[in-house]
Amino acid sequence: MTDQRPPTIDPVAALRWACQLPSESPWLHEEVARRMQERLQWIKLQPQSWAHWEPLGGGLLAHRALAQRYPRAACFVVEPDAARSQKAERALAPPWWRAARWLGTTTRYQRPQDAGVQMLWANMALHLAPDPQALIAQWQRALAPEGFLMFSCLGPDSLGELRALYRSHDWPPPAPDFTDMHDWGDMLVNAGFAEPVMDMERITLSFPSGARLLGELRGLGRNLHPARFGALRGRSWHGQLLRGLDHRLALGQAPTGPTLSFEIIYGHAIKAPSRVAVAAEAFVALDTMRSLLRQGHRSPARL
Repeated sequence: MTDQRPPTIDPVAALRWACQLPSESPWLHEEVARRMQERLQWIKLQPQSWAHWEPLGGGLLAHRALAQRYPRAACFVVEPDAARSQKAERALAPPWWRAARWLGTTTRYQRPQDAGVQMLWANMALHLAPDPQALIAQWQRALAPEGFLMFSCLGPDSLGELRALYRSHDWPPPAPDFTDMHDWGDMLVNAGFAEPVMDMERITLSFPSGARLLGELRGLGRNLHPARFGALRGRSWHGQLLRGLDHRLALGQAPTGPTLSFEIIYGHAIKAPSRVAVAAEAFVALDTMRSLLRQGHRSPARL
C-alpha cells in the first residue's frame, strides 16, 4: 500500500460517473447493504445521529431499513452534487402522515459538521473513489470520537470472467484493479481509525444472456481504467463481446447463462480518541462471523 492515488482509476471519468443520476439503486448494492446490516447487531452504540454516504448508489431500500433501525436518530444524506441530493430527497421523502418532524427526527441533505455523527454508512462507494485515502479522511472527520464506520466495496477478484474474456481477445482491461482488503485496513489505521475489522465474501450472479449481464453491469459503474479503449466501439465489437459472454451457454456448460463473480469486502472501525493509539486491523473469516451471529456472541472488536 502506498500514499499515491490508485493508478488504475481515471479521476475525470470517476467524477463524471459520480455525478450521474441513477434511475434506481443497483440490486447487487441493495443485497450487499442487507448483508452489511446484519453486522449492526454486534454494535451496542445507538447513534444519536448518522450519515448515509451516497444512498442513490448504495441503496435506497437500505436507507429505509437503517432509518427504521434508528428511528430517533437524526440523519445526514450525503451526495456529491446538488442534483443527486435533490433526487435523493425526493426518493426518500416519507409520506405526510409519517413525516419525520412528527416523530422528532430530522433528515438533512448535506454533509455533517466535523465530529457530527456517531455512525457513517458507506455502501459500495469506496472502490470507485479516485482518491480513497482522502475519502476515508472525510469519513474520519465526520465521525465523533468512538463513533463507527460501516462500509463495503468491491475487491480485486471481482469480474474475473469478464477480465478473462478481455484478455483472450487482447482488449484493454474492462475495469480498474480493485484494492485488497488488507490495504483498506492499513488506510483506515493511517487515517485514525481503531480496531478495523475486515472480511470478504464472493457473490456469483447468473444471467439469462450476455445482454442482460451487460445491462446489470452498467448500473454498477463504469470502466474507469486509464488504459481503457479510448473511442467508441462499433456493432461488430459489441456482437463479439456478446458472443463471448454467451459462449458457455451455447456449449451447454452453463445452463443458467453467463455468470459474473464479485468479491465483496466489508469493513467497520471505530474513530480512535486522540489520546489512544490505534490498533492494528483484524481479519475475520466470514464463516466465523456468521457463526457468531447465529450464536449471539459479541464481536471480536469492542464496538
